[in-house]
Amino acid sequence: MLTNTLVAIYFTCIAFIKNQESNSINKPGILTAITIYIFMVGIVYQVALRHVWQPQGLQMVVDELLHSIIPILVIIFWAKYEKTKSVNYSQLLKWAIYPITYLAYILIRGSFSNFYPYPFVDVTKLGMTAVLTNSVVLVLIFIVISSLFIFIGKAIIKR
Repeated sequence: MLTNTLVAIYFTCIAFIKNQESNSINKPGILTAITIYIFMVGIVYQVALRHVWQPQGLQMVVDELLHSIIPILVIIFWAKYEKTKSVNYSQLLKWAIYPITYLAYILIRGSFSNFYPYPFVDVTKLGMTAVLTNSVVLVLIFIVISSLFIFIGKAIIKR
């Protein structure tokens, strides 16, 4: 929900800001970061979480929108509008702040509440060593995917 909220805030700002070029929300790299975040949401959901529950009715529709449709639409928007020539690999570390902070938050909160929102970070069931291993793997996947987005943007799109 958090990343989908971030996507909604970003696109709301884009829709209502009159001078797009001079606004900080439209700096090269911000759209790429948001696209990577929502792409990761979609991938993690499809690979690791889809089998965990089977929503019904309207909840199923919302679930598909949040985890399948929105990521695809954001990627299409990114491919069409990001200024890929100005996106650099040096931005990657800044982009990692959001997912690493979120990971730290859920681990700290979970240590007090014993509630972990995802099975791959559930310390009570997996233990801290396995959770940290899973977390490192996710961070590495994030770095690889971020690098791929930058590479694709520079090699193919060239805007």
